[in-house]
Amino acid sequence: MSLEWIIRILSEYWPMFLRGAGITLLISIIGTIIGSLIGLLIGVIRTVPMPERGIRRILLKVGNGVLASYIEFFRGTPMIVQAMVIFYGTALAFGIHMDRLFAAIFIVSINTGAYMAEIVRGGIISVDRGQFEAAHAIGMNHLQTMFNVVLPQAIRNILPATGNEFVINIKDTSVLNVISVTELYFQTKSVAGNNFRYFEAFFVACIIYFIMTFTVTRILRYLERKMDGPESYTLNQMQVATPEDMLRLSQQSK
Repeated sequence: MSLEWIIRILSEYWPMFLRGAGITLLISIIGTIIGSLIGLLIGVIRTVPMPERGIRRILLKVGNGVLASYIEFFRGTPMIVQAMVIFYGTALAFGIHMDRLFAAIFIVSINTGAYMAEIVRGGIISVDRGQFEAAHAIGMNHLQTMFNVVLPQAIRNILPATGNEFVINIKDTSVLNVISVTELYFQTKSVAGNNFRYFEAFFVACIIYFIMTFTVTRILRYLERKMDGPESYTLNQMQVATPEDMLRLSQQSK
């Protein structure tokens, strides 16, 4: 019976499932962090105000064009194709033989960076324009405005999308089996090949994927609630100054 095989597969091959889940989480966590940093940098650069003239305008236009090409390419091609081109293509074309785990993290990072760049840009745009103008009015440049005023608000706005990208990366690491990365899907395929019990082996993998994504989702929801603060706030009672108070303060200042 299938239930008996599921129990047997779990009891005999749990180290392989555990090792595969660990590699999956490692690639997903590191890839999401690096990709978020790439997206943050690109998002800030792409929101720099365009100068009216000069060499800076030309450089910024060229830079924006290169970054836009990077975003469109990695958003418009499947990760499985990117993995084949980067891992096998660089070895054949340039003689660069990358470690499989390093290649997996690199592929997930640059793929995530392309998506996060647009997410970050959208989060920056969602911040009220008046806050940009107020920061510039007190003498802040673009970077100071970003890191002190805009990004703290934008990060809260993009947190759900970032968490969703992390969950997607956990699932999408399965395509990295094409370059023989020993993540969860690769290990499950090996277990199924040893017993020819594909339904039972992949049912176990399905449960493990669900546990990982469900746990990550709950943790991210908790962080979102923490960043939102309490549902109700107690407002401090402010005493309104009367005309007599204003007159007295004016006389004291003289």
